[in-house]
Amino acid sequence: MRRFLLLALIPLFASLTHAAERNIIFIVSDDQSPTLGCYGDSVAHSPAIDSLAADGTLFHRAYATTASCSASRSVIMSGLHNHFNGQFGHQHNYHKFSSFHNVISLSLPRALSRAGYRTAQIGKYHVAPEEVYRFDTYLSGNARNGVQMANVAKDFITQQSDQPFFLYFATSDPHRGGGDDQTFPGKHKPNLFGNKPEKGSFDGINEVFFDPDKVPVPPYLPDTPESRSELAHYYQSCARVDQGVGRLIEILKEADLYDKTMIVFTADHGMAFAGAKTTVFEAGLHVPFVVRDPYQENRGVESNALISHADIAPSLLDFAQALDRRQNRPKDFLEANEYWKDNDYVARDNRGHRPFVNYHGESWVPILGQSEGEHHKTMFASHTFHEITMYYPMRSVWDGEYKLIWNIASGLPYPFASDLWASSTWQAQLEKGDDALYGFLKVGSYVNRPAFELYNVTENRYENVNLADNPEYATVLDSMKRKLKAFQQATDDPWISKWEYE
Repeated sequence: MRRFLLLALIPLFASLTHAAERNIIFIVSDDQSPTLGCYGDSVAHSPAIDSLAADGTLFHRAYATTASCSASRSVIMSGLHNHFNGQFGHQHNYHKFSSFHNVISLSLPRALSRAGYRTAQIGKYHVAPEEVYRFDTYLSGNARNGVQMANVAKDFITQQSDQPFFLYFATSDPHRGGGDDQTFPGKHKPNLFGNKPEKGSFDGINEVFFDPDKVPVPPYLPDTPESRSELAHYYQSCARVDQGVGRLIEILKEADLYDKTMIVFTADHGMAFAGAKTTVFEAGLHVPFVVRDPYQENRGVESNALISHADIAPSLLDFAQALDRRQNRPKDFLEANEYWKDNDYVARDNRGHRPFVNYHGESWVPILGQSEGEHHKTMFASHTFHEITMYYPMRSVWDGEYKLIWNIASGLPYPFASDLWASSTWQAQLEKGDDALYGFLKVGSYVNRPAFELYNVTENRYENVNLADNPEYATVLDSMKRKLKAFQQATDDPWISKWEYE
């Protein structure tokens, strides 16, 4: 009998051990393009993230589905495009956007908690409602100091438990903030990007300073003293993110958890400059994406597979062995209407009335470690708001060769995020008039956009030659429009009606 009981318990002990060795740390920085050494940037200081790439899989073609903070984070946490999940724009203050309550069925922290994980969040949250995107534990840290955040999270990471852990680690760096650099000699002062003035430093951080004359200027930005100074501050802020990642790695290694923990590093969208953030251009959507799977045999792999932020939730659940691959949803699926049945207000007014039963994205776990692995063939982006005052819906589709952007509000001036409009990089060019160049676009044409933009992204990566009015590409334009409409129909996009009414 004792032998029988022992044999019966072995699978249970094995499963507990197995589960406890599939920990997850998901790191998301704020407004960061792939300005990292592992992506070929010779100026960036990113030894920790580079080490993850050297020991994992680096995705060269990873994309946010929207270049706005709250909306993008809702996609990360739900696996659903933001026009479907309801988080059309910013969550905080008077902006007041939030996801539909029935998104709770697919919510990443909820699903991992139901799968037996202990979950914690630290740093930037920026989604709503909290009941939908609930973590077991909320840790308080300085989101401008990744090292301090990691130290705060140490007790949670190293807690003795049979449960695996999921840590959602979200910095505020390198988002704009912290005032302006008053030492700059020009009229338009560069933003500090969260850095302390006059080369001050945060506790525990070895600040890395950058020479404005040596930072690379992307082709979509003007090469001016203002933009170079802002880029130098941006790079410093990015370097601080890397030190936080480095401290997390140290904590994991000291606790003998490094080889039991998947680490994912990405950003919510591209850098906070006009021409990137809040656009559906390459510069706004292209993000760094590094995955270190401790159980993957092939290391140091660089992949050209197309992946998106909508893939994150199903992928992390897949690693946790909690994804129903056939139905593409959590194995322990939460019936939302059952959850909310005792709350008549929610059931009546904020369910969303949509079938929140499977993810829009797909797991990339099967292609980790495969340099030739393929994932999506077609990608989509969806932007509607950033701030509440910034109504400018855009939808986009690209297939690796061509990209179509539909500016649904064409005819209205393109509205800026307040911090981008106020930036010294933009203001210095705006002051020169509509014909002044901002990167390869004139200021006037950046603000006033056509209804359709069609680009050959294999030849024109940064999208400065619009082919939409070229009759030679009429067939391509029509084909891409059909793909975009099909996506909108499949994802119940309210703005699909604009094809007929505007």
